Amino acid sequence: MRSLCSTADMPKPVAAGLVMVSEGKVLLVHPGGPYFKRRDAGIWSIPKGLVDPGEDYLVAARREFEEETGFRPPPGGYVSLGVGTQSKKIVHAWAFEGTWDPSELRSNTFELEWPPKSGSTATFPEVDRAAFFELSVAREKAIKGQIPLLERALAMYG
Repeated sequence: MRSLCSTADMPKPVAAGLVMVSEGKVLLVHPGGPYFKRRDAGIWSIPKGLVDPGEDYLVAARREFEEETGFRPPPGGYVSLGVGTQSKKIVHAWAFEGTWDPSELRSNTFELEWPPKSGSTATFPEVDRAAFFELSVAREKAIKGQIPLLERALAMYG
């Protein structure tokens, strides 16, 4: 018997994020935790996160940027980059010009049972690295669905 509802029928989660542009480069963050420790290509991302129900998307993008980097983004000056897709998420993004030293990264953390099935819990940063990249390098490092957002940001500010 076929199910009346499948995961294909479910709405995609909505995320919001910011692209900081500085001197012709874009800021990307590397996911923390044990699953991504040794991976590099194709997993870096703009600072972003899920939008809470009823939350303004730009407000969510600013909140997530600060949670993931420790840097409070400015109150205004954003340019919409439109919408991108990232596997099972829809990502709304905005660009802004700014300066920040990635060595000052202060990410929030999450807990995970680690090692798997051990019964032990470990705490990991949500983001373990941040860096500014020129577009040619960003295309190699970023999640594929976010590349058009990066291209748009640099076209506006590059």
